[in-house]
Amino acid sequence: MHAYQQQFIEMAIASQALKFGEFTLKSGRVSPYFFNAGMLHMGSNIAHLGRAYAQALVDSGHSVDMIFGPAYKGIPLAAATAIALADHHNRDLPYAYNRKEAKDHGEGGTLVGAPLAGKVAIVDDVITAGTAIREVLTLLKQAKAEPAAIVIGLNRKERGQGSLSAIDELQQSTGVPVVSIIDLDHIMMYLEKAGDQQTSEKIALYREQYGSD
Repeated sequence: MHAYQQQFIEMAIASQALKFGEFTLKSGRVSPYFFNAGMLHMGSNIAHLGRAYAQALVDSGHSVDMIFGPAYKGIPLAAATAIALADHHNRDLPYAYNRKEAKDHGEGGTLVGAPLAGKVAIVDDVITAGTAIREVLTLLKQAKAEPAAIVIGLNRKERGQGSLSAIDELQQSTGVPVVSIIDLDHIMMYLEKAGDQQTSEKIALYREQYGSD
């Protein structure tokens, strides 16, 4: 586990974005952990997120020409990632985002920021059903831009109704690679290192039951 990944977990726990206990998910499953990126709402959090997203993207090795953030949570992530790429990786890339509803005055339309072009990295917090990402992929196709990668905060590595996770299904159906800052393996490694055997065992049992790999 890289230092930025451990720091991401520590920040998430300190901000109560990552919690351990018993949480009933939309699927009805009772999970021993829960991640809510909406709790990362301080200025220091968004700066930290930008650095982590930028590092994950750089480490992935995917070549990109711009950053795109799906409305709404992806918007600050796109800006923060673009800032971090410029400040820490000497990559001054444009970014853009979309509106949920088209604007009928001013510049109009649903897109804000740089024109969609070249190889695009999409940044978002998590992927659940993948609906928002598929909408973005349609926008990119219409603009003749190429989706180079999708970067998210956490990959739960948890299967959906079938044997695959929503992330696996998205990658298989679109061919677009998904990169995550951390996944369930990193959380388990962190807990083991911290000596929290009880929580680690609960997550291991949950993964055995619902894991996608």
